[in-house]
Amino acid sequence: MVLASLRARWAQFLGAFVAVALGVTLMAAMGVGLAASLDPPVRPPVRFAGSPVVVAGQDTLTVAVRRGPGVGRVTKRLAHPHPVDKELLRELHRLGQIRTDSKGSDMPGGEVTGVDAVGVDAPVAAVRAVVAASGTGARVLTGSDRRLVDPATGRDAEALVAVHSFLGTAGGVAAFVSAFVTASTFAFVVALRRREFGLLRAAGASRGQVRRWVLGEALVVGAVASAAGCAGGAWAAPVLARVLVDAGVAPAWFTVAEGFPASAWTWWPYQLAFWTGVVVALAGSWSAARRAGRVSPVAALRDASLDAGVMPPARRVAGAALLLGGGGWLVWTLWAAPAELMKRKFYVVEGMVLATAAAALVPLAVRYVDRVVVCLWGAGCGLLGVARRGRARARRSGGRGAGALAVRLRGAGRGPLGGARGGRAHRSGGREAGALVMRLRGADRGSLGGARRGRARRGIGRGAGALAMRLRGADRGPLEVARRGRARRSRGRAAGTLVRLALGNMTGAVRRTSAVAAPVLVIVALAGCLLGSAATVGRARAEEARARTAADLVVTGDRLRPVAGGVPGAVVAASAATAVYVREDGGTALVRSKARAVSDPRAFAAVTRLPVVAGDVRRLDDRSIVVDEEWERHRVGERVDVRLGDGRPVRLRIVAVLARGAGDNGAYVTSRNVPAAPLDRVDVALRAGADRAAVVAALRAGTGGEVRSAGEWVAAEYPGVRAQTRLGLLMLLGICLTYTAISLVSTQFMTAAVRAPELRSLRLVGASPGQIRVVVGVEAGLAVGVGAVLGLGVAVVGLGGLSLGLARLSAFAGVVVPWGVVGVCVGVCLVVAVGGALAGRPGRALAGRPNPAPSR
Repeated sequence: MVLASLRARWAQFLGAFVAVALGVTLMAAMGVGLAASLDPPVRPPVRFAGSPVVVAGQDTLTVAVRRGPGVGRVTKRLAHPHPVDKELLRELHRLGQIRTDSKGSDMPGGEVTGVDAVGVDAPVAAVRAVVAASGTGARVLTGSDRRLVDPATGRDAEALVAVHSFLGTAGGVAAFVSAFVTASTFAFVVALRRREFGLLRAAGASRGQVRRWVLGEALVVGAVASAAGCAGGAWAAPVLARVLVDAGVAPAWFTVAEGFPASAWTWWPYQLAFWTGVVVALAGSWSAARRAGRVSPVAALRDASLDAGVMPPARRVAGAALLLGGGGWLVWTLWAAPAELMKRKFYVVEGMVLATAAAALVPLAVRYVDRVVVCLWGAGCGLLGVARRGRARARRSGGRGAGALAVRLRGAGRGPLGGARGGRAHRSGGREAGALVMRLRGADRGSLGGARRGRARRGIGRGAGALAMRLRGADRGPLEVARRGRARRSRGRAAGTLVRLALGNMTGAVRRTSAVAAPVLVIVALAGCLLGSAATVGRARAEEARARTAADLVVTGDRLRPVAGGVPGAVVAASAATAVYVREDGGTALVRSKARAVSDPRAFAAVTRLPVVAGDVRRLDDRSIVVDEEWERHRVGERVDVRLGDGRPVRLRIVAVLARGAGDNGAYVTSRNVPAAPLDRVDVALRAGADRAAVVAALRAGTGGEVRSAGEWVAAEYPGVRAQTRLGLLMLLGICLTYTAISLVSTQFMTAAVRAPELRSLRLVGASPGQIRVVVGVEAGLAVGVGAVLGLGVAVVGLGGLSLGLARLSAFAGVVVPWGVVGVCVGVCLVVAVGGALAGRPGRALAGRPNPAPSR
């Protein structure tokens, strides 16, 4: 029975099949890519490929922390790994030949010093014994582990972190969109068959039989579509990997095996995607199946032509709970931990929760659309009528003004006769115009000319009047003007009638409208939350960096040379990137905080405008530190136990506290505390009367770095949304937009057969095929508009909360709405929805003339 039903109604289930298959394809492709990034291929060593053993300095920090009643250990990577100890190098040199690279410098006797790693041609056991005896914590690397000291290894690790982040976010968003649209499609398919369920109930089918029938159809469709989606995922995964490599998100060596893998480890993405598709298909049809089984046969038949009960109590409770939960989570995070608002995992999940809540409550919004649109339509027509009446009055006033101006231009120097004629000319402007023309021809004619002039005056007056009428644009005649006015009013009334008819269709078919508006809502909300949040955070960081910088020039580079003796006419402050480690949360956590090492605190205070809330940055010395409000201890005068970037423990006194900001304030120490940190930035402020070109030349020659103005440096270092991040988000939105478009097309084609009687009724009452197309297109456009407005509302709520959180962190940036991306998403949805509605119309309802049933 289930298979027979599927064969007979395959067109209705086609949209659900495509929805499930595409969703499973996306989830499988993302899962396979994530599995490949978690288990990357082993790359051969490059730097020490010819050495059997590599000895590297210590690069990790291990600290004891509290773990309940006991003690645990936490390991963090050092900001500045230790070089290989000089005494250890001498012992290794006795074992065999030592190989290094250009980072080391020769020592007498063939020894080297100041290197992070060396290759040793000696037995592994002997090398391990020497390193263990030294007690320096150096590492002994053999085999494939030798690649850990290659420069490319660190870059590859950072790239894999970016791949993990992107695929994790993309997989989560794709799973959400897939589940949402699939459930909406299945629920709409079941809602279209209410009349059929009523007939089955009238024929004696029990509620359980109806539910089992619907769930059986969903199970078959979900299983077949999930299997097809897994096959599509096996094809799409290598394509996705190549796209990530071309976009610069993944490293060049990142690949995914084509086809189904032989390893059991990589089978988990397909298993997860398959069973997710089946569960989503069943869940999407479960609530609608229960609703179809609960109603009585008479109620089902009565409600078949008009949507009723589209907002059951369960849906109202679920929508309200999601709305209150999402809003409460946003408010609590804003009050307790505003820095969490800037993290991607928060604003992505928050946007999905609010979008789901809004989608659940869409039918409530649809009920008020007709009132809003009618009010806007009336207001627009009223403004248009006022404008037309104003133009008409202006034309009439302009005509009278032109006549009066002509009378004035005739002058007052005509004598008494001219004055008398002037009085008559005020009543008959046309005749006086003719008289004026005759006078201009000269008065050298006799009495006969005067008589002729009298007769010609009337003819010329009529001609002048006709010319004036043409110049005024009134040569159409009163009948034609009246006809055109009535035609304009008739067209306006017809357009208003068609819009009201489309609004009536929307409010009468709430499920159909909600099925179109829901995917549009989701894609607009995701576009606003993802790109808008990233852009808002990027702008906040750029504004914060611009506010912190008082320098005129900024020099950047990997390993800058210090400027000996300073630069004439400028204040120079060099600094280096580093990190500090501190135990917080009662000694249960080891926190790594970004920091900068400053060589001259007074000069640095002169070229920066740090957001100091307490203390003085100029008091920074080798026994003190500057922290921000995010630290657990942040009172001026307190002493904190920290680990520096090379792992050394020190106890420093807090001399200044900074505002938390957007995350780039961090801590500040002196350069003597971190001698291993290489200089990477020099801030320069020009003194009055200094030669800018000479200062720039001296900086280039002295530091060997790139010299830019402060504005150029901020624009380069804080571009808002980085190109790779934006490209990744646009790829994700493109996938979701494709999914949304397929959902819209399938929904419109599924409703085409259901709407055939409705469109035939319109033909019977005299509507033309063109008017029916207008009604169908306007209805689809209004449904897309409802979804776009609700999605934009969700995005504005999320972005508003983020902006308030940044304001609490003293990083004022406002709200950045990606109008371009949102507009593209809405435009694509509008074209697809309207095109699908027009392409899916039943041809018999629009072709030919209506044939009403003959009366008996």
